[in-house]
Amino acid sequence: MHDLPRKLTAEELAELFEGRTRLVELLAEREDPFAHAEEVIRRLTEAEKIDALNAHPAIGGKKLSARSAAEQGTEDDPAVLAELARLNAAYERKFGFRFVVFVNRRPKSEILPILRERVERGRDQELDTALGELVAIAEDRWLRR
Repeated sequence: MHDLPRKLTAEELAELFEGRTRLVELLAEREDPFAHAEEVIRRLTEAEKIDALNAHPAIGGKKLSARSAAEQGTEDDPAVLAELARLNAAYERKFGFRFVVFVNRRPKSEILPILRERVERGRDQELDTALGELVAIAEDRWLRR
């Protein structure tokens, strides 16, 4: 495990956040980017927030980075995958951005109730939650390198 860095490059952060977005660019300018993530996120436009979320692969999706595939595990129960696909689609239709959750090595079946609960929330609350989860994922990835 690594200590949290004083500073990370945009390339390092892009790997942790699954893409080089405005969020990544602004975090790369900061000392201790994870400590300043909430402040940086508050300064983003809604479109920039959505870009950061949509850069992350969908849980249960077919197009995953090697890191996301390892984090999401190999559970391939067709019923679980079908329900994830259905709920992900409903979530994206409702909110206009990708569902992001810190899986934390839980099986996909344990994510289903979380997704069911979150799809019932209001958009502002869900946008804040999803961005917090995105930062938690990136921070965990850095610590586990």
